[in-house]
Amino acid sequence: MREILAHVQIRGMLRERAVEPYLRLFKGLRNRRRVRGVLLDISSGGGEVVASTDLYLSVKRLDQVKPVYASIGAMGASGAYMAAIGARRVYAYPESSVGSIGVVFAHVALRDLARRLGISIELLHEGVHKDAYQGYRPLTDEERAKLKSVTHESYEQFVEMVARERKRPVEEIRALATGEFWTGTQALKLGLVDALGDRELVVEELARLTGVPSRKTVRFAPPRPFLDRLFFGGGNDVGGGLTGRLTDAVEDAVTDLSGLSWRR
Repeated sequence: MREILAHVQIRGMLRERAVEPYLRLFKGLRNRRRVRGVLLDISSGGGEVVASTDLYLSVKRLDQVKPVYASIGAMGASGAYMAAIGARRVYAYPESSVGSIGVVFAHVALRDLARRLGISIELLHEGVHKDAYQGYRPLTDEERAKLKSVTHESYEQFVEMVARERKRPVEEIRALATGEFWTGTQALKLGLVDALGDRELVVEELARLTGVPSRKTVRFAPPRPFLDRLFFGGGNDVGGGLTGRLTDAVEDAVTDLSGLSWRR
């Protein structure tokens, strides 16, 4: 049996739709005996809370079976940083953007704009606050306080997770959890990553750990959607085909204008 290393690349916004194929892929890699180690090659500004948490847990479970080394590319921010710290070691380029530990709830109220455009919107609802998060009217003080409490709860969970994975005091991590990001060089000094280096260096480190030559590294990716394969040909790359881009654009518009968006 020829042993190999797996290279998994993740790019873009972390949403449930985008993350779910990777959850299945990581579960499959846990059971592939030929795969002795995994390079998680991630570059993302983060995404949805549940999607980010799912990805972190999936990476963590995979690392419990075989070593996972994370390599942060241009950006490992927010939910993407969360996913990376599920790995055994975290690497970054000196110029990477790392961190952005925080949570944001975006609420867009379109009522005044709709009135100026002559659009009348009527919401029929049961439940006194059911219309609060439909993106039409501003929040009341009570509703704003509710969202603030939920955001704070998610924020504390994120801080505790980073403190646990980076083996640092919670208060020390909380002082860094301002939502800002650092360069890879700064992140190393702050203890947010383990080392600096490019992906080739990370693969070499993984090869030394597992005893599998770095040349035995194989790219693994979830299968592409059928229409992407139809229009743009074969291969198993994580692609940005036309259909994928159109789907992303529509989902971005709906998410950004729906009135409520909870992201890491």
